[in-house]
This record gives sequence, structure tokens and C-alpha cells, in this order.
Amino acid sequence: MTSSGSTTTDVMDETASPAPPSQRMIRVWDLPVRLCHWGFALLLPAMWWTAENSEWAWHKRCGLALLGLLVFRIVWGFVGSRTARFADFVRGPRSVLAYLRGEWSGTIGHSPIGAVGTVVLLLAMCLQVGMGLFAGDPFDGATGPLNSLVGVLTADMLTDWHETFFDVLLVLVGLHLAAIAYYAVVKRNNLVGPMVSGLRSVEGDSGGIAPPSGLKALVVLLLSVALVVWVSTGAPPLGSGGT
Repeated sequence: MTSSGSTTTDVMDETASPAPPSQRMIRVWDLPVRLCHWGFALLLPAMWWTAENSEWAWHKRCGLALLGLLVFRIVWGFVGSRTARFADFVRGPRSVLAYLRGEWSGTIGHSPIGAVGTVVLLLAMCLQVGMGLFAGDPFDGATGPLNSLVGVLTADMLTDWHETFFDVLLVLVGLHLAAIAYYAVVKRNNLVGPMVSGLRSVEGDSGGIAPPSGLKALVVLLLSVALVVWVSTGAPPLGSGGT
């Protein structure tokens, strides 16, 4: 009887499901990354609204604010915390294909697909802001702060491109939102929550990021603000000093 009971217990132990891995919260996004992300989310619709309603003074202010955020985020992508750095998430086509096949297991930050979307959006916003700095007609409304550095024909061309390319940027933002919705509904992966709190639930012993250096973030912020102020005044001595 004892032997039979022992055998039954052994069989039950062998067929029992393994214990589910433990879940725990770790920090995946630092505060500067999250502030930049939500700053982009606020400024893009603000720029659209100001352009549609001919609020050119506010449009220019929003554009300069977006320039500052882009400069900060790009520099932070080299000196920031682990998941903020481009070296942590920018990968080649093999990683993207492996992710699509379900064969990729990497860092706690951006996936290879998310990395592509992040880089494309950053480049698109840089291009949009860059054209806006030179766009406009001094005899017909507002101009970008660097308009005086280019000729009239070049400014007119950049103005047309600036207006047209915003539609491309809207498409990219739409794809970004669609991807977030797909991950939330189909894959049951909430991407918005971690970008608000900085925390994500993970399995196993994955380690979170270390707190970023506040002094380093302050230095990057001051450099970004200084660049924006310089550009806003016409980039002297290159430009006309805003005249």
C-alpha cells in the first residue's frame, strides 16, 4: 500500500504543471525619456492646431519647444540611462526578423520593431522642424528664425515641403498609435502604463535601470535650451539676429 501510494504521488509530481514564474516590477524608463515622449505627444497636435488657425507666433514657439525636446532626446540617447541609449535598442535587420518570428529575447526597453518606429519618428520630427526653421515669407506672414539664411526660392520650397511633410508625420504617428493599440488588445502588453510610471511587470530576474544622473540631465537640458535660444535669435553671427 505504501509503495502504491508513493508511486501515485511520484506520477502526480511528474505531471503537475510547473509553478508560474514570479512577476515583479522594475524600472524601464527614466523620467527624461518619459517627459520627452509626452512632450512630443502634446506639441505635435499643438503645432497642427496653431498652423490650421494661423496662430503663427504660437506655432513658432511650439516649433522651438519641439526643437529643444529633440535636441535633448538625441543627446540623452548617447549619455542617458541604459534603455534611453540608442546603443541599447538600435539593431540591424536580423534582430527585427528574429523578433517577427518570435525568436528574439533582448533588453527590457524597446523591441527591435519599437526601435525602428522610435528612430523613424525622431528623424521625421527633426526633418519637419528643420524645414520650419527656414520656411516662410517675410512679406506674407511669419517666418522661421533662420529664414534670412536662405534665398526666397529656397524658403518657398521649404515652406511647401514643411506643409506637405506634416501629413507624412501624421501617418507615422497614426501607425505608432495603431501599434500601441495592437499590443494592448492582441498581445495584452500595455505600453502606455510604463511610459507614464516608468515601471513594468517582468518575469524572472531581469534587472531594471539605474537612476539617471540628475546633474547630467541638467547639463543636457541647459545645452538644449542654449541652442534653442541661439536659433530663435537667428543664429548670430550666421543670421540676421531675428531682423
